[in-house]
Amino acid sequence: MANLFFYTMTILIWGSTWLAIKFQLGNVEPALSVAYRFALASLILFSWCLLRRLPMRFSVQDHLFVALQGFCLFGVNYLLFYLAELYITSGLAAVVFSTIVVMNLVNGRLFLGTAIEKRVLLGGFLGMFGLLLLFWPEMVATSFSGPVMLGLLLSLAATYLASLGNILSARNQISSLPIVQTNAYGMAYGSFCMLLLVLLQGMPMIIDTSITYLSSLFYLALFGSVIAFGCYLSLVGRIGPGRAAYATLLFPVVALILSTIWESYNWTVPGLC
Repeated sequence: MANLFFYTMTILIWGSTWLAIKFQLGNVEPALSVAYRFALASLILFSWCLLRRLPMRFSVQDHLFVALQGFCLFGVNYLLFYLAELYITSGLAAVVFSTIVVMNLVNGRLFLGTAIEKRVLLGGFLGMFGLLLLFWPEMVATSFSGPVMLGLLLSLAATYLASLGNILSARNQISSLPIVQTNAYGMAYGSFCMLLLVLLQGMPMIIDTSITYLSSLFYLALFGSVIAFGCYLSLVGRIGPGRAAYATLLFPVVALILSTIWESYNWTVPGLC
């Protein structure tokens, strides 16, 4: 039952975050929006840890692995996704992200020595094929110009970094590092990485005070980061990165439904077959 709950929460929340990211694009630099998101998420998690008096001391080596997880999973990958959504729809970005199923299986084998289960691999490919059919009409209608191709490449690079972050989380859990505290530190490291990038590139340090921006920021921090990552990474530790990534085959459907409402995505008969 716990795994089903974690799957359901991950699918519903992350299926909606692709649209919420759209509301973050505009006046604020994407890197700064990512920094805000994970700084707020980290603050929420640290507050929870203090209230619960959870142990917060990690070794230097553990901090290095947590920082790498933060860089891959709570920093650069999201920056790339934010940039990608300047060129492609949120639904298409979500479909590209579903390739993380195969990436997790391959990276799990390379870095953790985990055997690639044929059933899991087959299930991943079947799920990706189903999503391809669902999205095929728009794929055919899309003019794969330079900007669109750039958006796809950015999404693919972001997905690979996210996969590495999954593997690092699995490694940290194998080393008995608790998820909540690891995420608190990891999100802080990811936020710091993005903030450093903003400062080095001389980007303006501003905040959009509109209700749309602030509400989507809060949603992404609390639900999209604190809750969804807690659920998803729990699955990574409980059933492995490959099986956990099955969630990515379903939340694009949620993203496409929301894309229909907010971005005028048109469903066609071939896409529903």
